[in-house]
Amino acid sequence: MGSPGIALLEKATTAALNLANVLYEKKNGIAYVTVNRPKVLNALNTPTWKDLRTAFEDARDDVTIRGVILTGAGNKAFIAGADIGELAQVTAFEAEQSSRFGQDVLDLIENLGKPVIAAVNGFALGGGCETAMACTIRIAVDTAKFGQPEVKLGLLPGGGGTQRMPRLIGKGRALQLILSGETIGAQEAYRIGLVNEIVPDAGLIQRAEVILKQIAANAPIAVKFALEAMNKGMETSQSEGLLLEASYFGLCAATEDKKEGTSAFLEKRAPQFQGR
Repeated sequence: MGSPGIALLEKATTAALNLANVLYEKKNGIAYVTVNRPKVLNALNTPTWKDLRTAFEDARDDVTIRGVILTGAGNKAFIAGADIGELAQVTAFEAEQSSRFGQDVLDLIENLGKPVIAAVNGFALGGGCETAMACTIRIAVDTAKFGQPEVKLGLLPGGGGTQRMPRLIGKGRALQLILSGETIGAQEAYRIGLVNEIVPDAGLIQRAEVILKQIAANAPIAVKFALEAMNKGMETSQSEGLLLEASYFGLCAATEDKKEGTSAFLEKRAPQFQGR
């Protein structure tokens, strides 16, 4: 349980951004984004997508924020998927527009320029699994469940699942999961590479914080460019990706942080990066 002071700060920050379905807190260089619809297992409806976009835009633009932890309220679900009640009423045109909007939000998360850790504390199904896959790193409790069950509703994944999943775990495994609509546990998700780590329930957020602090100890520009090089490189051939990598390597070499990092190494001291 958080302290009353933290709870008040959380409410104040959320209210300042006018968020109804997402809790948003910033502390010690980390932004905490929590989907807050536990009664419906944190299902994603249009207002929730909009709240996520607002929160992540703020985290992106705040120079004091070095990373983000995304999780779900309660102890049952990260994000259990789309709001089926809303989905049942949409027309074909509305469905396509909704898909594009969700994809845009997840593109924002994936290309934030800062690491985003999905702390998966329960069900991550449909749009929830897609949201986790858009994050930089995924850690999960042992009871977490993953899947893309859209085919059971007469649909296919619409938030990037058909594109990110095969890139993460390979085409064959992705096809099996998406076409069967099967739900898998955390251990299987870890085995196939969908999850980076499995951690105890009580230590989920703490482990995410440790990872972000490890990353934050490094040069911010180098971290940003490494993220961009990998994300953009995955969309090209290997030879084009290598050219992209060399370009970013050159850009990093022109920074003050590169001078500081190499000097600190030679002088056997801890570097003091300034993000310049």
